[in-house]
Formats: sequence, C-alpha cells, structure tokens
Amino acid sequence: MNKELFVENNIKGRLYEDILEVAETEIDWGLLSNKTVMITGASGFISFHLVAGVLLRNDLYNTGITVIGMVRNMDRAIKKYKDMALRDDLILVEQDVCESFKNLPKADYVIHAASQASNWHFENDPVGTIRANLTGTDNALEYARRCSADALVVSSLKTYGLVTDGSKELMEETQGYVDPDSYKNCYAMGKRAAETLAASYTKQYEMNIKLVRPSYIFGAASLDDDRVWAQFIANVVRGENILLKSAGAPFRSFCYVTDTARAILMVLLKGENTFPYNISSEEGNVTIRDFAKKAVEAFPERGLSLSFANPEDEKEVTIDYSKQTPEIMNSDRLKKLGWEPKVDITEGIKRAVAILEEK
Repeated sequence: MNKELFVENNIKGRLYEDILEVAETEIDWGLLSNKTVMITGASGFISFHLVAGVLLRNDLYNTGITVIGMVRNMDRAIKKYKDMALRDDLILVEQDVCESFKNLPKADYVIHAASQASNWHFENDPVGTIRANLTGTDNALEYARRCSADALVVSSLKTYGLVTDGSKELMEETQGYVDPDSYKNCYAMGKRAAETLAASYTKQYEMNIKLVRPSYIFGAASLDDDRVWAQFIANVVRGENILLKSAGAPFRSFCYVTDTARAILMVLLKGENTFPYNISSEEGNVTIRDFAKKAVEAFPERGLSLSFANPEDEKEVTIDYSKQTPEIMNSDRLKKLGWEPKVDITEGIKRAVAILEEK
C-alpha cells in the first residue's frame, strides 16, 4: 500500500498518539485478523477513533482487517479521513442508517454507533433522533443477522432515566423513570428500545450481540460543539475565561474518548450477550463546575479564570442523593473484562486542547 495512505501520514501529533492508544488495545486481535468490521456513524466522535485505530493496527502489525465505515455525508467523511479514504482496507459507504442496508459487503462484526446525541437534535429533530435508535438499530442488526456476524450496540447512560432510590451510582441493573410521552426523551427511549431489540434478536435468532452504555464522552470534538464540556475546552483554546451561568452542580461520569473506544473493542470480543457494560472512569466523576475548574487549572501559564454570573452560585455545591442519583456510573463489570481507564480529566483536557490547537 502507498505510504501516503498510512495513518501516520494523515494523522499527526497528539491525535496520532491517541489513535495509537486505541490500536494498542489489549485484546485478542487475532480474532479480528483478516475479518471485516462494519462501523456505523464512521464520521462520528467515537467511531472515528475506532476506525482509525483499526487501520493503524493494520499498518503496524499487518492484521488484514477490513473496515466498512457507514457515513451520512461522504464529503465530510473524506475531509476527516483524508488520503486514508483511498485505502483498500477502508470501504466508506454513504447511507442513512434508517435506510435498509443493501448491496454491502459481508461483515464478520458490526458496531452500531450512529446516533444523534446532542441537545440540538433532541429539540429540532426528535423524530430523526429516535429513528436512528429504532430503525437504525433494526437495520444494523438485520444486516448482522444476514451476515451471521457478531454485533455491538452503543447505548447510553440516558437509559437509566430518573433514579430516586437514594443510591450514589448507577449499576447496570438500575431502572429509573423516563416519561415516554415527552419528545425530550426521544434519545433515552430510543436507546432503551434499541437494547430490547438487541435482546430480541439474540433470543429469536441466537445471535451474539453486546451492549455498552458510555458515560459523558469527552475529547477534541470541535470548537463549535454545544456540549458544555466542549465549550470549556473551546474557551481554553481561544484563551477565554470561563463564565458559568449556573452553579455547575450536575455530578457526572466523564470518560475520555480513547478509553471509550478501547472499552468498545474489549466488550465486542469478550463481553456477554445483551449484558450491558457501563463505560466510565472513577477518575472522571466530577461536577460541571469541577470540570471547568480543571480546564482552567490545566493551563496555569495562560492566566485563565473561572467565574460565576450569579454570585450566589460561587458557593460549593453539595450532592443530595435522597432526591436523585447523580449520573455516576459503576464500571466494575467492564473492569472484570480487563479494561482500565488510562486518561483522567486533566490529562484528557490537555490532550483535547493540544489536538484542537494542532489542527
């Protein structure tokens, strides 16, 4: 293969080091050698790291894995993958996951990660959001069934809903309340149904289907990403002080994108069928205000500050577990497979800023 198509000639600096971390995931790569892996949403945040990581694995170890990357917009995908889009081991397919998967090469593994996961989509395209999780998942699993492939469905922590049992963390068996009649729950209800669909395919067709529930995934998304953690990182890149318009009280599990990609590969090959695995890091359990504080403190030489629009919000927040279990996820099940997170919040912020500035 032409060296211009190698990952190292298309991805540089800190991002290359991140992709290398995925390529070196401690799994039995022999199970994937000379196999074909379909990944939906291949231009997405997590999926790009998965695709590029597998391609780099091929470059370094000649594993012969072919990746079928399903994308919604081919122009955007080519811009993201650069010359790698011309590789023989990467087949980019332009298609909406809500359309039937036809005329595609046979795959041995299917990772369904395509989804509309931003608040903007929940408000402006709730129908498209739930369809990607219902029709999209059905199409992906039906394709896997026709191929006799193993599959993995990327679900979400949002499946837990509102939990008020006084617990301090979310276990995989936790069940909270989600209002099915609110369009705002198009994402959460869609993910719940996707998990049930996976269980149904497993029962009826005796398929191997794995489930993961990522926490809040962070990294070098983009400077115009509307997620709050991405806005903090963008503030640092732009040299702007961070101004919180609230107390920043929500207590959440954050996990760096490479740790998430590594977890997905591990569950794909080692996880139990329809047995959900939380993807979270204890080092990433922080409040929104703490994330903002860490973003400022990670770069003391920049002289940035954190302030609050309302003086009454400056007081440190306390967590009242009696009212609602925070979005803190227990990842013991995942760790039993051999996974451990490598990147804490501060390190992840530093990496994200470096990648965005290198771009």
